[in-house]
Amino acid sequence: MEEDEYRSTYHEINERRCVFEKSINSRRSTCEHGRRFNLADREGVACSSEAGNQRCQVFLDMMRRNASFALQQRHIDGPLPHAKEVKVQTGGLLGLQGLLHPQQAGAEQVDNIAGLLREAQDRYGEFDQLPYSELVKTIVRFEGRHKRRRDRR
Repeated sequence: MEEDEYRSTYHEINERRCVFEKSINSRRSTCEHGRRFNLADREGVACSSEAGNQRCQVFLDMMRRNASFALQQRHIDGPLPHAKEVKVQTGGLLGLQGLLHPQQAGAEQVDNIAGLLREAQDRYGEFDQLPYSELVKTIVRFEGRHKRRRDRR
């Protein structure tokens, strides 16, 4: 399938793209509002909640802005290259989970993104009140999967 055709079809069948699709597709998080689907040989994630999707977008935008220096980016106004985006999404969520639930500080997975963000808002009010210096530390430490080495014979 040609890439432009794929994108067009993707947007037709996925009315509301999950903001944390990369983290969910990397099997590092789940969400009560996420709905997986397959298109060609790829997986996508749709969000069933407009309010939840907006909440996620606000949080992710704040994470990107606060992590820009640590990621050696001057200005971030949208999605990052894939590996850095996974780092921000998953590292940020794991950091938030560790902040709200210290007993899960070493966890490798987030079980419910929507629930975690609601809990953060309940505790801190607005996302701009979160201690981003602590969350950015988790983003910096996060390592995604390592590239497989090809055996050259």
